[in-house]
Amino acid sequence: MNIFREIPPTAGFNVTLGDVLSLFIPSSKRGELKEDFKNYIKADYAEITYSGTAALYFILEALKELSSRKTVVIPSFICPLVPLAIRRAGLKVEVCDITKRSFDFDIPELIRICRYNNDILAVIPVHLAGIPADLDRILNITLDNNIFVIEDCAQSLGADYHGKKTGSIADLAFFSLCRGKGLTIYEGGCLVSNKKEYVPLLKNKIKQLVKNDHLSEGLKILELMGYALFYRPELFWFVFSLPQVYWSLRGNPLKARSEDYGPDFGTYRVSDLRQRIACHAFSRIEDEIGRQREKAAYYIRELDELKDIRIISEPGETRSNYPYLVIVFDDPKKCDRARMNFSGSGLGVSWVYDRAVTGYDYLKDFLPAKACPNAGYISRNSITLSTNSFLKEKDMSLIVNIIKDL
Repeated sequence: MNIFREIPPTAGFNVTLGDVLSLFIPSSKRGELKEDFKNYIKADYAEITYSGTAALYFILEALKELSSRKTVVIPSFICPLVPLAIRRAGLKVEVCDITKRSFDFDIPELIRICRYNNDILAVIPVHLAGIPADLDRILNITLDNNIFVIEDCAQSLGADYHGKKTGSIADLAFFSLCRGKGLTIYEGGCLVSNKKEYVPLLKNKIKQLVKNDHLSEGLKILELMGYALFYRPELFWFVFSLPQVYWSLRGNPLKARSEDYGPDFGTYRVSDLRQRIACHAFSRIEDEIGRQREKAAYYIRELDELKDIRIISEPGETRSNYPYLVIVFDDPKKCDRARMNFSGSGLGVSWVYDRAVTGYDYLKDFLPAKACPNAGYISRNSITLSTNSFLKEKDMSLIVNIIKDL
């Protein structure tokens, strides 16, 4: 174990000295991060929120004003914060399994749910790992049944679907600006809509629900400064792996993997200071994505012909931002060996979620008891390869050789 060189498992942007110094330079971009989103996504409306979860919560509260329906459909392989936001909005969750070969909904199952349940308010496709979901088929199903579609773009800022940015295609969308998610303000989000008719309602809901909390925001500013200091291979172990070791020894593997969430997420106003740092970093998005795609292309080129693994990569007519690349093993024993071989290597190899969303004990009180075999298969048999800018060519070559040697 090399505690002085740990590659982050995802391609989060580092906070540069220029980003921090921009706070002290008079700028016309003060407080205009939402305008950057609108221009980049080509959306009619954007608002910066305290987290991606808060953005989804605001969306759901707004949709309750437009429909009496109470059920939201989510995929079986998704961040547990999504059903927590649905619960906080006073709505019900319906889970649809994904396919065994992608993060997309199992379309026949989604069709059955939408046709035979008259209570479906919205469907949330997730562009997980930056891989655009099959929105055309989802929109065809939902349009026939008068159902809203909310894009989960937490990991897909900059990804394209048929020539359009993810977040600009469905009724509404939300992004995450959390640490490790690409562009970051340590913890934050963005609510987006391309439907002008929803804008007054969204603005009103945000005005009702967002409050100031100067203590909490002050803590987030300090955490962002800590991120700027520690988000580098030489120090990352102390803030990432050390807490994992601690919680693993305490017998809490979900806490170790940062998958132990509660319903009390903040909905506070984000300061101008944090937004200005992201404004300065926004111009680097395409360059960062280009480097991430180069690393993903290297992995795909070197591993694509191995017969006992499958790479979840971008479908035709889409462009992923590849914050990491997902490898699925046919043999779970080989996946176990891969996870063991990479443990403590400092090479940024990890996996997405520990289990299907229906498998978390703290969600069982309000999620339907349902087997989701495809999500279970992906979670059990996969690893993720980092595309972080700190990775060197020799690191990537070593990762590839370890996988080949399995």
